Amino acid sequence: MEDKKRAHAVISGRVQGVFFRMETLRAAQRYDVSGWVRNKADGTVEALFEGDKESVDSILKWCNKGTPPAKVERVNVNWEDYTGEFEEFKITY
Repeated sequence: MEDKKRAHAVISGRVQGVFFRMETLRAAQRYDVSGWVRNKADGTVEALFEGDKESVDSILKWCNKGTPPAKVERVNVNWEDYTGEFEEFKITY
């Protein structure tokens, strides 16, 4: 299990209204990562990613760029213990 990772991320900047959640969903599917993504009331986007270490690192790298109209200022990541509780990646509200 040491090759599995769980990252809880909060992405700040211009990340709402720029298709960030939908593109995060597509990127997560591409990298075979499970979990969820949602908008927060404070204008940030929050996401939880689980998967192989390399896949989670890749999605976090993607989050630092985001969609073309996005302007990511910061990605705060908290590493947590992998649980395997998610079967897929989805947008939540």
